[in-house]
Amino acid sequence: MDTQSSVDTKVKVGIIGFGRMGRFYWEAMRKSRRWDIAYICDTNPESRQLAKALSPESRIVEDNQCIFEDESVQVVGLFTLADSRMGQIEKAIRYGKHIISEKPVADTMENEWKVVEMTENSNLISTVNLYLRNSWYHNLMKEYIQEGEIGELAIIRICHMTPGLVPGEGHEYEGPAFHDCGMHYVDITRWYAGCDYRTWNAQGVNMWNYKDPWWVQCHGTFQNGVVFDITQGFVYGQLSKDQIHNSYVDIIGTKGVVRMTHDFNTAVVDLHGVNQTLRVEKPFGGKNIDILCDLFADSVITGQRNPRLPLMRDSAIASEYAWTFLKDTRAHDLPAIGNLRTLEQIRERRRNMKNGYGLLHSNLPQITNP
Repeated sequence: MDTQSSVDTKVKVGIIGFGRMGRFYWEAMRKSRRWDIAYICDTNPESRQLAKALSPESRIVEDNQCIFEDESVQVVGLFTLADSRMGQIEKAIRYGKHIISEKPVADTMENEWKVVEMTENSNLISTVNLYLRNSWYHNLMKEYIQEGEIGELAIIRICHMTPGLVPGEGHEYEGPAFHDCGMHYVDITRWYAGCDYRTWNAQGVNMWNYKDPWWVQCHGTFQNGVVFDITQGFVYGQLSKDQIHNSYVDIIGTKGVVRMTHDFNTAVVDLHGVNQTLRVEKPFGGKNIDILCDLFADSVITGQRNPRLPLMRDSAIASEYAWTFLKDTRAHDLPAIGNLRTLEQIRERRRNMKNGYGLLHSNLPQITNP
């Protein structure tokens, strides 16, 4: 296929779900000029009203059936809550639509594996937003590791602690913080190791006396002997006067190290190898939805799935291990520290904040996901 004609060809898409994530996709697709956003669907009247204002060229609908029945629509973007995704994915396959989905791909592990089976038995292209795989810093570090600069990969340490979403702020169908957010770190750690987990030991804390641990640290090994530790929690100075966070990747080899830190605006990568030492600073890149959308547009236009696109299977595996590690916290001492009154104070503060940690900044109005 002629390269220029591929670039000039727009992919026709229907966006289902115009909450926070749906708006991120709309913004990325609009800016790329590679997408014809034919439909935007949402059951929330406020979200539909916003869609009409932001995207007057799109048809705004409450019922998604017309999107699936429109034979000219090539792709559906599924950005509603997890409890509706399996049914929408099943319908997309039935109507012959390629699929971009948010994670997790369903509301239970049983349904997630049904989605994997459905999509793998279809000739349609599907992907899920495991956004760390599309980040420039992880790809740079992995390439450096594969060049042998740090010797044999030995230890992967990942930490992500912010004053982010607390219980009751969007996790209803995606589980506690270590599943909803932490599954990204479970996935990227496995991506670096190149094989599946073998052993694990998880410790959690039921912060503010909430029923589920909102901070989890898990360490263990992979099948190839690589050791890991993952720390994740939205517990980092929730009521501090000036909020901060602690987010890093620290990968240790037998000869050298690579590491990354970020402040949600700039990411800094330090590469300390046997032949060279490099320091790279570039914009953080957020959720890299623009990259995911470009890779997917290329795949639809050429008919060849880009190997960089995450599979539904990758999402199900990350989801299952995240749930497994959470379950493991209950096999050990699981202290409850704090009280629900403090949690309510945190919720009240976050309701009155213009921007909260764990929410990527956007110029788009923030409306609760329907």
